[in-house]
Amino acid sequence: MLKKLCEGYGLIEGPVWVPGRGLMFSDVLNGGVFCVTIDGEVTPVFEHRRGIGGMSIHEAGGLLVSGRNISYKPFDGGDTLLILDRDEGNGNVGYNDITTDVAGRVYAGSLGASPVFADGRQPASGDLFLIDLDGSSRKVAEDIQLTNGLGFSPDGQTLYHSDSRRQTVARYTVKGDGSLGPKEVFATTEKGAPDGLVVSTDGRVWVALAGAGGVGVFAPDGSFLELIPIPLPMCTSVCFGGDDLNELYIVSGSDGVDGDNVGAVFSMRVDAEGIAVPVARVALPG
Repeated sequence: MLKKLCEGYGLIEGPVWVPGRGLMFSDVLNGGVFCVTIDGEVTPVFEHRRGIGGMSIHEAGGLLVSGRNISYKPFDGGDTLLILDRDEGNGNVGYNDITTDVAGRVYAGSLGASPVFADGRQPASGDLFLIDLDGSSRKVAEDIQLTNGLGFSPDGQTLYHSDSRRQTVARYTVKGDGSLGPKEVFATTEKGAPDGLVVSTDGRVWVALAGAGGVGVFAPDGSFLELIPIPLPMCTSVCFGGDDLNELYIVSGSDGVDGDNVGAVFSMRVDAEGIAVPVARVALPG
């Protein structure tokens, strides 16, 4: 049964399960990172920063967050550290979803124009970057019209990647050094744009369908299995959590309904176990 844990946000993104604390999520429009427990108790984690589309736990004790750059924010309130900056002169205005591989390297999708903030730019494609353990970065894929969800197959050999504007989930073969093979189409969506995604241990791919009001579940061969509906059309991302990683958390935004702050976090127990997303281990400045 679907349960609403909390509401009152503009555009929720970046859900990440933090063992011992709960589900952390961002509000892209209003700013801030928050944590909600399975009982619906909400506490602020970080204030102010807007535009966070993706987050990963870092082994140093904090979060990597996206937005105008990729930065590290420690839980203890220490200084924010820049990991990977934007490059506006080359059409990179910031970053959206991020994820980590088993080695702790970070994949980050760049934006050619902001999908939510007016920046005077026409829609433009972005790229996919890999941040290596030593902190260096390199481009590993390109021509993503609107980068969104990222997640690995159970064996770590395939990376899934949402391109919302193309209404396509792509897949890449992952090489030993983290570089990627050619982009292939995994699935296309007829209703809704693929946004955040996660993968379960049985290989199913769970994709938030923005505008379609729910999570689309796809088989490992890319065939559509079912839609898990939520009562808001702007379904933005998903995350597995709970002690056994069989609680599906679904987050949403306010588009498509009356009101500017009706985004909510939902949860439901499902017949699957999520893949634990590894902590990031990329080097921190200084």
